[in-house]
Formats: sequence, C-alpha cells, structure tokens
Amino acid sequence: MSAAPAYNEDKGGSAGPGEPEYGHDPASGGIFSSDYKRHDDLKAMLDTNKDSLKLEAMKRIVAMIARGKNASDLFPAVVKNVACKNIEVKKLVYVYLVRYAEEQQDLALLSISTFQRGLKDPNQLIRASALRVLSSIRVPIIVPIMMLAIKEAASDMSPYVRKTAAHAIPKLYSLDSDQKDQLIEVIEKLLADKTTLVAGSVVMAFEEVCPERIDLIHKNYRKLCNLLIDVEEWGQVVIISMLTRYARTQFLSPTQNESLLEENSEKAFYGSEEDEAKGPGSEEAASTALPTRKPYVMDPDHRLLLRNTKPLLQSRSAAVVMAVAQLYFHLAPKAEVGVIAKALVRLLRSHSEVQYVVLQNVATMSIKRRGMFEPYLKSFYIRSTDPTQIKILKLEVLTNLANETNIPTVLREFQTYIRSMDKDFVAATIQAIGRCATNIGRVRDTCLNGLVQLLSNRDELVVAESVVVIKKLLQMQPAQHGEIIKHLAKLTDNIQVPMARASILWLIGEYCEHVPRIAPDVLRKMAKSFTAEEDIVKLQVINLAAKLYLTNSKQTKLLTQYVLSLAKYDQNYDIRDRARFTRQLIVPSEQGGALSRHAKKLFLAPKPAPVLESSFKDRDHFQLGSLSHLLNAKATGYQELPDWPEEAPDPSVRNVEVPEWTKCSNREKRKEKEKPFYSDSEGESGPTESADSDPESESESESKSSSESGSGESSSESDNEDQEEDEEKGRSSESEQSEEEGKKKKMKKRKKVPEGQEGGSSSDEGSDSSSSSSESEMTSETEEEQVEPASWRKKTPPSSKSAPAAKEVSLLDLEDFTPPSVQPVSPPTVVSTSLAADLEGLTLTDSPLVPSLLSPVSGAGRQELLHRVAGEGLAVDYTFSRQPFSGDPHMVSVHIHFSNSSDTPIKGLHMGTPKLPPGISIQEFPEIESLAPGESTTVVMGINFCDSTQAANFQLCTQTRQFYVSIQPPVGELMAPVFLSENEFKKEQAKLTGMNEITEKLTLPDTCRSDHIVVQKVTATANLGRVPCGTSDEYRFAGRTLTSGSLVLLTLDARPTGAAQLTVNSEKMVIGTMLVKDVVQALTQ
Repeated sequence: MSAAPAYNEDKGGSAGPGEPEYGHDPASGGIFSSDYKRHDDLKAMLDTNKDSLKLEAMKRIVAMIARGKNASDLFPAVVKNVACKNIEVKKLVYVYLVRYAEEQQDLALLSISTFQRGLKDPNQLIRASALRVLSSIRVPIIVPIMMLAIKEAASDMSPYVRKTAAHAIPKLYSLDSDQKDQLIEVIEKLLADKTTLVAGSVVMAFEEVCPERIDLIHKNYRKLCNLLIDVEEWGQVVIISMLTRYARTQFLSPTQNESLLEENSEKAFYGSEEDEAKGPGSEEAASTALPTRKPYVMDPDHRLLLRNTKPLLQSRSAAVVMAVAQLYFHLAPKAEVGVIAKALVRLLRSHSEVQYVVLQNVATMSIKRRGMFEPYLKSFYIRSTDPTQIKILKLEVLTNLANETNIPTVLREFQTYIRSMDKDFVAATIQAIGRCATNIGRVRDTCLNGLVQLLSNRDELVVAESVVVIKKLLQMQPAQHGEIIKHLAKLTDNIQVPMARASILWLIGEYCEHVPRIAPDVLRKMAKSFTAEEDIVKLQVINLAAKLYLTNSKQTKLLTQYVLSLAKYDQNYDIRDRARFTRQLIVPSEQGGALSRHAKKLFLAPKPAPVLESSFKDRDHFQLGSLSHLLNAKATGYQELPDWPEEAPDPSVRNVEVPEWTKCSNREKRKEKEKPFYSDSEGESGPTESADSDPESESESESKSSSESGSGESSSESDNEDQEEDEEKGRSSESEQSEEEGKKKKMKKRKKVPEGQEGGSSSDEGSDSSSSSSESEMTSETEEEQVEPASWRKKTPPSSKSAPAAKEVSLLDLEDFTPPSVQPVSPPTVVSTSLAADLEGLTLTDSPLVPSLLSPVSGAGRQELLHRVAGEGLAVDYTFSRQPFSGDPHMVSVHIHFSNSSDTPIKGLHMGTPKLPPGISIQEFPEIESLAPGESTTVVMGINFCDSTQAANFQLCTQTRQFYVSIQPPVGELMAPVFLSENEFKKEQAKLTGMNEITEKLTLPDTCRSDHIVVQKVTATANLGRVPCGTSDEYRFAGRTLTSGSLVLLTLDARPTGAAQLTVNSEKMVIGTMLVKDVVQALTQ
C-alpha cells in the first residue's frame, strides 16, 4: 500500500502511513456523499500521470463495484487508462470494463483498437482480459472482429487465454447465431486441447452451441475421461453431464440382458459344449442362435468412463458427487450402482440447500433401486432441527425404503413424528403410514388401528388427515371394517375440515349396506347444515342422498328431495348442475327414464381401491441432478436424456490415429513379445469379437481383454491402479494397429479358440461387466511377474502328488463320510463319446457323485462346481470345511474335490484369472501337475467374501481347456463360532437392538421339538456356537463374521404352545435378514 502515503502527502492528509483518514480523504468521503461531484476526485486521480494514484483509484472503483455501488459514470475516465503501461492498473481497468462494457457500448467501441492491441500483449492475463472485454461488447457490428479474436486466442500458447476463448464462444453465438459453423471449427480445435484448464470450458461451449454434434466428441472421448480427475470442479460437472448423454447414444444398455444372463448363463454354457460336440457342421446354427441369448458385454470405453468417474464420489464438491451419482444411475450395471449410495448419504451432512437437492434425487432413486439405500436407513431419520421441506423428503425416502424386514422400525419412527409440532410434517407422516399399509399387506391392520387411535387426537388437522387416509385403506377391504365406518360417522359432528368431512360422507355412501341404520341419520344432519358446508362437502352430500335413495328409498326419499331442492339454488354452478343431473337420473320422469333404469349401476358400481404412489414415481424421465428433475417440469434449455440404442454404433470411431514418428521400436518389440500371450487368452475376447465387426475394434478389444486377464494377478490394488494408468496411456498405441493385423488375429482366433470355450468366456465377460474390477494393459514388468507364478507352480506338484496317499489319514476328509475306496472308477461307462450318454450322465447318479448325496456333519454338503460332462471327464465338487484357513483368518476355507473320470490323464490343473467384485479376494490352491484316470484329490483354497454372498468367479484351467466356475456362499458360512457366557450374550444383545434386531415368528413342526434336532438344524445352517441358557425352551447361538468381526447373535424361543420366535441381532442388517430366512426355512422343513 505504498500509494496511500503518496496520496496523503499531496493532499495534506494527516493519517498514518498506509491508513488514510476517511474524514479528510476526499476520495473516500466522496463514496458516501450524495452531491453531484462525488466522483470528481477519482476522475482527477485517473487523469494524473502517477501510476500509484491510478492504481489506488482503480482499487477503490473495483471495491465500489464489489459493494454493489453504481460506478458507470466513471467509464470515460477509466477507459482512457486501458493503454496504461502499468500491468496492475491495466488488469483492474479490464475488470471494470468487463462489468460495464455492455452498458456503455458506444464508449467501449471508441477503444476497440486498444482492445485489439491488448490481444497482442506479452502478458497472458492482459490478452485474456482484452478478449473478455471484447466479447462483452454486445454490438453486432463488431462480430467479425470478435470472431477473428477468438480464432487467434484458440491458437494461443497460454492455456488460460484458450480457456477465455472457449468462454467467449457462447457469448458470440448468442449475439449472432449465423456464426455457428465457424464457431464449431474453433470448438473442434479446442476439444483437441490436452490441458485440463481448457477442457471444462470448451465442453461448456460445445453444450451451448452444438450439443447435437456428437461426432466432435468421438476422437476426444478417451482423453476427456482421463483428464476428468484433474479438471476444476465446475468443468467436471459439465463434462460428466455431457458424457452421460454421449454414453446413452454410443453404448448398449447394461441392464437389457441382465435377467437373461442370470437365468440362462448355465444353459448357454452347456449348450455351447453340446454344439462343440456336434462338430464344425453346427457352426452356422450356433451363429444364428447367438443373438437371441448372447450375454451383454460392456464396451471397454463404457467401462473406462465408469472407472474414471468413480474416484470423484469422494470430491469435496457436492455438485461433482451429484453429477457422478446421476451418471452411475443412468449408465452403470445394476450391480455397480450401489457405490453411489454412501457418497450421497455423506452429502446429507451438508447445508440444508444441498440436502434438499440430494434428497430429491435419492427419493427418485430409492423407488427403482431400493436395496441401494437400505443399509443407510438410519441416515434418513428426521431430526427436530430439520426444515419442513427436508423432513418431508426424508419421510418420502423412508417410505420408499420400507419393506417387510424393516417396517417395524420405520413405523416406530413414524409414531414419534406424529407428536411433532409441525402440522405439515404430521400430515405427511400420516400419509406415509397409509402408503406403508398399502404397499406391505402384513402391517395393514396395524396401521389402520393406529390411524383409528389418532381419530381421538386433540388436533383437528391430525384427525382430518387420518380420516382421509383411513378412507383409502378401507376401500381395500371394506367388509371387515364396518365398526370403523360407524366410528367415522360419529365424527361428522366434530370434524370441520372439508376434505375429512367429504371423505366420511363418501365412505358412508359407498358402503351404506354395512351401516344401514346410521347412514340415513348422517344424511339428516348434513341436510340441516347443507347451506353452510363447503362445496366439496355439498357434492358428497348429494352423492350420499342419491345412493341412499337407491338403496333405502322409504326412509330417505323426502330427505333426498329436500337436499336436491337446496342444491338446485346453490351459488356454485357445479352443485346446481350435479343436483339437476342427479334428480333426472334417480327420479324417473315420464319423458326420460332410459338411464334411470341403470342408476344403481352408475352410482353403486364397485370402484377400484386407490393406489397410494410416491410423488417421485415418474420423475426419473428427467435426468437426475437437473433443474427439470427438481421442479418436475421441463426447464428452459433442458436436453432430454437419449434412449439406449438397439445396436451399438461402431466403436472404432473413438480410435485415435497416432503419427508414425511417435511409434518407438521398443513398443513394437513389446508387442511382438505379447503375441503368444494374446493367443493364450483370446477366448476372453470372443463376445467382443462377435459384437464388433470392425477389425480395428477387434484388435483393440482383444488387447483389452488380455489386459483384464493380466490385472487379476497383480499383487495389490495399488498395482492395479498403476496398471490402469499405463493402460490409458497405451490405449492410443493399441488402436493404431492396421486392418491387416486385425484380420490376421481374427484368423488366429478362428483356428485356435474352440466354440465351446468362446461360449464359456462370454458368460464370464457378462459377469465381469457387473464387477468394477480394474482393467489394465500388460507391460513388460507384469509379463515377468506372470512368469514367476508359472515357475512356482511347476515346483509345487510334489505336494499335490502326495495328496492321494495322505487322504486316508486326513481328518478334514472325514466330513464326507466317504473313504477313497467308495469311489470305484470305470472310465468306459463314465465318459461316452455319444451325446445320449452325456445327457444321461446329467440325470443319473454314478459312483463319483455319491459323496454329494450324503449329508455332512456341519455346513452345506458337497456342491457341484463343474459337472463331468461339461468338464470333459473332470468332475469338481466343493465343500465349506468350517475350519480356519491357515493363510488368512478372514478367509472362508473351501475344499475343492477333483475327480478324473475320463480315460486320459488331466495335466496342469490350476486356477486362472479370477473376476471378482470389489473387496473379494482368493488364495489360490497349488497346481496339480497330473490327475490320472480314475484318480481323485482334494485341495484347499481360501476366499474372502467380504461379508457378502456375492459369487467368486474364477477359471479352472488345464493345459488344454479353461472352465468358468463360481462359488457362492450361503450366509451361514460367512461367520465363525464364538463362545460366550449367558451374561456376556445378554450384554452384547442389549447393545444390538432397534434396527440391528430382526425378529420372525414361525411354527415349529412336531419333528423339530427336541434339543438335538433344533441345535443340529441351526448349526447346519449357520456356523455358530451354542451359548448356555437357563431356560429349557430357549436356544442361543453366537458367532462373528469372518471379514469384519461383527457379532451375530441368534435366539430361538421355542414355546411349547403358540408360535416360536426367532431373533437375530447383528450390526450387519443384510446378513441378519438373510440368516433369519435361512434358519426359518431349515427349522420349518
């Protein structure tokens, strides 16, 4: 602030250094004075030759603008200083001009040559400011000058100036839309920019000027996806919104074939084996049948977008998190959408404005994807400090999330909300109770009884809202609730709210046969007060009179005529019309009478019960996070979210040609090295090949799939992330392969990959599309890592060879009740070359499958992993041993039983690349070097299921084949027993109440009344330990989940009379719910 003392010396001020005294400072005093010459001092300062004074004046002028003061009369004095040589002054002058150039266009035009000179200034900030001012002068005559300036700035060395050029494009377009073609050329040029500073601004310009030109995005799609993480937050929101619309036009819907995939994956697998057995002649038939059952394969570019936006869910900006959430909701497979729930719940801790927008979107999402938010039910509980609109939105979400499992908890919450002082909120709560009763039949009577109790509430609004909801519920089963209708009829004397009175009258009229004595009396009372009633009540009185006249004319004929006479002269024309219409209809006249014969059918026709639906039910046709979605009305400038295409457009349009000089010889050498690696795993790219006909896209998808198979073997998730970066850098080099190379690889695939294997891989790709496993390009370092496990496998077979010899003394195998001698092998009868024998093997039981029919001591029995027909003689079963896994205590120990029922030895049995959902990991078993005909062996592998029942998908590989298999655990195998005393059990159980407690009533059959049977069935279903209990009719069990160590407490109250009660207490609500279902099923069988 060196300028301040200089000014004070000149003017004779007495302030200290750097602190002007406002009483004596004419410039400062001028700001607040109201006389005409208040800015003369500032003009004088701007006219001096001292830069320090000019700078001080400009600072004060900009401060005035910031405070909202009008400084437009200073424009001539300021604009003269645009040619000032002092950089600081020039910057502030441009700030001022940007603000007032639009208002003072004539004066700004006088300085246009100065602005043009500013475009050549060596300082990038001045160049950008000059362009910003130029684009703010909204005069059509300078459009050519602006166009030229934007084109020059788009080629500027400084990314900041290029960013400003992108900002100027929409301004010029709004001034003169005829410049669109030239502006599109500039946008195309800026879209190719590789700096993060420009990306968001140019995409915004693209959205304003030419959102329909989707072809401009093709070549820049991958670059935008990779730059996204480093773009500023405003740019991230704009880019994500644009990429959402782009993806909806370029990729197939990830949900279109999910049900088909789940139902038919096994059939497709076996079908492909049969097709293979038929020989090459069936190739044409298989190709024609493929489209009808071909599983969905996610485009690698679709996966790239999902993977690169996922980290932004942790952004500090609520707008970015919301943008990613809507992208996942609209684009991700159903199994992956759940990741956004935690991020959205985190935003609920923000300001009430942010909460309002987030809850609007959560309310829409929770209708279609209820399971996504169920684990976070507590986060939507209402606080007394919440504003009313937040309370009502949270209530909406709670109602959407209510199901048979959590409805007791939700209704307990609603009970407390009814006592609130906020009347709008109480009314919304009562409506929510009504919706819960409609949607969940089990609690309908409970809700109805609760609403009837509210009828005695002192608050008239509560009573009125209850009446309206009760009316809707009674329509579902009126015959059972005559007493409630009578109770409501008595309330007509007290309730004054028009909607409630109308609802009661409608109920009495509609179900007058259930209250034949009360209905006429209600009509008598309403006839007395008819003239004082509201219009909605009068209409229902007329309806009630008509219905009673038709059903009980003796008692109500005169009353009806009296009511119709009153209505005939009412002020409201609707009521007059209704009265005339009703009189002609129910009272037959000599002239008419054609309709009166059908009056009963018209008035007393059975009416369907109303469906209480969420107000957010149809909002998902608007893009989530948009203003149109918030308002539930199409806002100006809103662009509809396109529908998914029926067939995927050509993916090769996103391939970027790389100049020849950028290709290095080392990269070519590396490609040569990788050729045999690609040929080994080409089975994985089978579905991609069938989906894409272009040779370039085939070669790209092939390299992509091979990189997926490589990423699974990296040692940690951080390695995966590093390889992902390598992949994105290398993607452009992959796409440069010529068509000739693509054709050669295609020929290799046809020769080397059997059709059955291709079918198997397609099912694996389908499952992979639902997982968010990282996909990475294989580098030379990871190739070396691949070689090491192979050499390690070759050293391990001696231990696997000795396994059959040690089997007789192994305690682990006693669970199977089958010593090795029980499995005689007769290769000629087991494996047949004919298809009939193979099909017979699917239904008939032969000796190698005997163990799966025997019930084990604990845990699920032997389950089939690979049938001998599908495995070409290799039969694989698995059992959960329920013993600690030596490698990792968090893993479930799984025994894999191999049997070779073919007449040739099976060599090199090992585990291939797993395709695992996030959090799940597998400890592989050692390679089995050779399995002789008729020989069986057992190995142990560990799987960390991460406390979920998601399937672990992996490959069983031999030297010649790959088999895609999956192991899905029952929920009871995800825990280990814990031994607690009775007091410890009660203490822990007291901590896990409320939402952590799931209770179910069941009827125990007579065969399941003894202690031994109950304990055996519970422990067979779940790996829990028995807890001692003082009472004879109560059983207690305890365990911990293997991954998180969360307690699982199970209590069975088996009363001698009445229904038994099963209670599970656990932090893991999903596990608790599933466990209750499994145990109830086991005990009631």
